[in-house]
Amino acid sequence: MIREAIKDIIDKLLDYTKHNTGKFMGTVIGLIIATMMLLLGFFKTIFILLCASLGYVIGSKIDEGESLKSLFLKILSLKD
Repeated sequence: MIREAIKDIIDKLLDYTKHNTGKFMGTVIGLIIATMMLLLGFFKTIFILLCASLGYVIGSKIDEGESLKSLFLKILSLKD
């Protein structure tokens, strides 16, 4: 009886997350950031988020076919 109730709750939760992926992911990300703020503080959390965002952008460019070398040369170039 308890197993059936737990299975039913899990099924409903999975169904909810399937139909509301954005809300669910937003909630999870919000909880993670809030936990980081409490444990690490504001500036350390912002630094981690900035590094993760930079990594995402670099990874996205690599996925699009741009080489790491050309990406860094583009970033570090001093052309006007």
